[in-house]
Amino acid sequence: MRLALALVHYPVLDRSGETVTTAITNLDLHDMARSARTYGAERLFVVHPVAAQRALAERIREHWVEGSGKRRIPDRAVALDVLSVVSSLEEAYGALSSEGREGVEIWTTAAASRGLPVTSYAATRARLAQATRPVLILFGTGWGLAPELIADADVRIEPIRAAASAGYNHLSVRAACAITLDRLLGERTAG
Repeated sequence: MRLALALVHYPVLDRSGETVTTAITNLDLHDMARSARTYGAERLFVVHPVAAQRALAERIREHWVEGSGKRRIPDRAVALDVLSVVSSLEEAYGALSSEGREGVEIWTTAAASRGLPVTSYAATRARLAQATRPVLILFGTGWGLAPELIADADVRIEPIRAAASAGYNHLSVRAACAITLDRLLGERTAG
């Protein structure tokens, strides 16, 4: 099984449902890289079309992987080494397969199903165990992935729901990433 993650900053939605580009957040890079490394994902792609934002992400990565951050906190270097900064999803697809999009299985996450069929975590776990192509799970920033990304997905993972949420469902992308990875790859216990 080859698994990678993508933190998508474009195309994503704003609160009005318009397609926008969001800004990179330092905490997202750190926390998602740590989750990716912990659960064995081979890469965390940071997808951003703006060169200045990509440069920021590269500076953060370099500080922790090659700079003084590595000397101070070596474990952070190990985590942030999975980070790959790209300008588009097509670039991420090409990094995972010489066939581009056709050679990669795309999975999406969302806070709501948006009326589209979704796959349970149990079925998704089983599919991941049998995957023959690299799997790339897309995580959207802002108010979620743009509809065209969700429509193009091979798998739409069911929304994360908490029994006591009282209808509120607005996790940070880094929390959603950790929960998703644990539900797909975490240790299963009886009981």
